Amino acid sequence: MTPHKAAEPITGAQSIVKTLEALGVDVLFGIPGGMILPTYDPLFASKRLRHILVRHEQGAGHAASGYARATGRVGVCMVTSGPGATNLVTALADATMDSVPVVAITGQVPTTSIGTDAFQESDIVGATMPVTKHSFMVTDADKIPETLAAAFHIASTGRPGAVLVDVPKSSQVAETTFNWPANMDLPGYKPTIRPHAKQVRAAAARLAQARRPVILAGGGTVIAGAGRELTELVELTGIPVVTTLMGLGAVSDLHPQHLGMPGMHGTVAAVAALQRADLIFAIGCRFDDRLTGRLSSFAPHAAIVHADIDPAEIGKNKAVDVPIVGDAKEILKALIEQLTERYASQPQADLTAWWRQINHWRGSYPLGYPEPSDGRLAPQHVIQRIAALAGPDAVFASGVGQHQMWSAQFLTFTQPRQWLNSGGLGTMGYGVPAAMGAKVGRPDAPVWAIDGDGCFQMTGQEIVTCALNSIPIKVAIINNSSLGMVRQWQTLFYGSRYSNTDLHTGSDDQLIPDFVKLAEACGCVGLRCERPEDVDSTIHKANEINDLPVVIDFQVSRDAMVWPMVAAGASNDDIQYARGLAPQWEAE
Repeated sequence: MTPHKAAEPITGAQSIVKTLEALGVDVLFGIPGGMILPTYDPLFASKRLRHILVRHEQGAGHAASGYARATGRVGVCMVTSGPGATNLVTALADATMDSVPVVAITGQVPTTSIGTDAFQESDIVGATMPVTKHSFMVTDADKIPETLAAAFHIASTGRPGAVLVDVPKSSQVAETTFNWPANMDLPGYKPTIRPHAKQVRAAAARLAQARRPVILAGGGTVIAGAGRELTELVELTGIPVVTTLMGLGAVSDLHPQHLGMPGMHGTVAAVAALQRADLIFAIGCRFDDRLTGRLSSFAPHAAIVHADIDPAEIGKNKAVDVPIVGDAKEILKALIEQLTERYASQPQADLTAWWRQINHWRGSYPLGYPEPSDGRLAPQHVIQRIAALAGPDAVFASGVGQHQMWSAQFLTFTQPRQWLNSGGLGTMGYGVPAAMGAKVGRPDAPVWAIDGDGCFQMTGQEIVTCALNSIPIKVAIINNSSLGMVRQWQTLFYGSRYSNTDLHTGSDDQLIPDFVKLAEACGCVGLRCERPEDVDSTIHKANEINDLPVVIDFQVSRDAMVWPMVAAGASNDDIQYARGLAPQWEAE
């Protein structure tokens, strides 16, 4: 739609609503308050914008992020000034670290009150500058359309991220006319989309000649919608591929060349392949510490080809032999073209010995888990069965901790945008509001939140939002009565001294809180599962309920641990397959 100039004067608040409509926004998540109230008035009259009233501003931010990640569109949230805005900071930092396009609109005290410590004043532009891609303040109501249009453009292009637009109340009530910007003039902001041909040729030559190559695909491939091209490159070259925590689904988990997730809790095959590679083609990833372990010992024999749309990431952590700046989809298209031409005239390096070694790792060290000795459920089994029964098009959002890693390991991702989690910031409480946003964006897809009992108690109040707004998500609480990942570290590194990790939710005589009663009090269906033989029937029952949110309390063993594991700061060479067990690296 091309907006037209309004003949009649309008308020800045009306201009905000008209601009959001013109940008194609269909839903926004938020909470009103004094300094954003002028905008909520015309929002009430909009026939094109659905507003979802959340229970906490952090929930609004994560819901916008979940919507964005599930749909590929910009997620939008709107809150008031002061604590309303500061409550958004965690969600904005989370979105920016994981490259999620989110635009946050915040109210602000009138310009005449800025700097006076007025009621509910906070310098949210200053506070969010380090954790957003950009932050604006609009002091001139005439500039509302061009500022919001710029915010959406910045949030969704190049390396996506969160953008904040702070609008003082004086700008919202001021009289203005609605003028759509004729062009997008953002000096200094020119993301590189198409890669340099010389760098692509150099990468193609390295890939064709390597004898132990690995393709390392990160979240950038999902963001770019490059899953098809990535799979084509994998099949064209015959090279093994690993997908990072944020890249899961970029190549189907069922693809025979996919080795799984690398990193701290990755598969032995994925970690070992990177450590023994002579070439790593990394695309859309940033070589973070959870992937590399001790950086100085990561992939010591590998040449690195690093492709990313953000030039600041290339060489930031790992020295690079061939840098390529550009959009992942465009890079992969160019690389496939180069390799196709090259293979027509030159033979590819023989990868037979490399695959023999890889298959030794895959066969000897598959993902698995022991049965709990305390009679409770194995969390890995619960997650496997959810994956099997949710359907191939299900979307999964997780909180952060053990359940996040078990989900990454034991769910099955066959397509991009099935997996939503907080990777970079590691935000507990991400799961439920993100699932809510995902369900709003993709109402026909089954949406599950895999949450921990600790995470759920941070943002679980958003099930009320889901119940009141007919957003029928499923929430699986992997309830081990503990802050599980911290407890695992205490077991391994602190002599089993469990300082402040017991959440007291698993005693036989009293459940605090009782998640089933809590769910029912919030207008949801509450279920509990305590026996392995009831897991499937409980999941089936949840799947049959499609008019209300469902919360399932899965009572799992608190002694279950996430394996494999590389201890923080250790070398990936020191990966443990299970407690006290290290893999044999070389095939016999």
